[in-house]
Amino acid sequence: MSLEKYIEELLFDYECVTVPDFGAFLTRSFPFEIDKINGRFNPPKKKLTFNSLLTSNDGVLINYYAKKNDLNYKKAHNLIRNQIKVWRNQLKSGPLFLENIGKINYTLDKKIEFEPFENTNFDDSSFGLKVFNLPQLKSSVKTKVFSISKNKNRLIFKTKKNKKQFTPFLKYSAVFVFTLALSYASFYFGDQYIQDQRQINQQIAQNKIQENILSATFNLGSLKSISLITTDIETEKKIKINETHYSIIAGTFRNKSYAIRKIKNLKKEGYNSSFTNINPKGMFRVAYGRFKSKKEAMDLLYHIKYNLGGEAWFLKEN
Repeated sequence: MSLEKYIEELLFDYECVTVPDFGAFLTRSFPFEIDKINGRFNPPKKKLTFNSLLTSNDGVLINYYAKKNDLNYKKAHNLIRNQIKVWRNQLKSGPLFLENIGKINYTLDKKIEFEPFENTNFDDSSFGLKVFNLPQLKSSVKTKVFSISKNKNRLIFKTKKNKKQFTPFLKYSAVFVFTLALSYASFYFGDQYIQDQRQINQQIAQNKIQENILSATFNLGSLKSISLITTDIETEKKIKINETHYSIIAGTFRNKSYAIRKIKNLKKEGYNSSFTNINPKGMFRVAYGRFKSKKEAMDLLYHIKYNLGGEAWFLKEN
């Protein structure tokens, strides 16, 4: 059982993936950066960290694993629990390597230490982008060579005050102009590189779609004309059904009256509570709130779990 495979897949969509009774993997987004010292462009990325204190089960990993393997929730939970035992036994004898995620081991004072692997970038916006070495800007400096010959006559040079005053100014001006040119060139090449790579990827995808269309053949035979009558009301209903909602679940009830009572109590506490879609077992789910934005839903989940210490879990409804 390669549990790390499912964790890796979830990290592309979630900022926090909790492994029950083990810890949580968290991602943090960073914009692209230009390394002027080493002359490199680093694309946008998400840096991965691990928090061994976040062990409460939010249901995301178990539900995802159950869906991928066509299992019920209880069976999936037991399999994941057994895998966690294997990981803990491995940590007692040495480091634990999770493919495409990182290395976990105990320090001398028995604390968990995590070292992420750099080969995986969990930022979808950076697909196809790699580290790019910026072209170096070479400055040509002409050196004047003077020949010095012996002269018996003593040479006396008179200093000019005006030249002394303007020499430092010209020196600092040249340094400023060179630095400004370097910054502009770094930004230009970095931004141009992102645009070029995205256009290449879009063109490849467009060509692939065009090939599939040209290679497809359809033989529908002779069909009678069918008249379709649609109404605005039906269209509106279809649109609403296909909408995606992100819900933070407060509880699941077999008795609808208990679910209604729970919604009333949550509304008294200030939550915009409501029903979600009925689960496959015919039970009624009650949500703290339902959102069209995943970020708003995750913010509420973190607030309930980590600020209030309450129980809640995340649900995506299509």
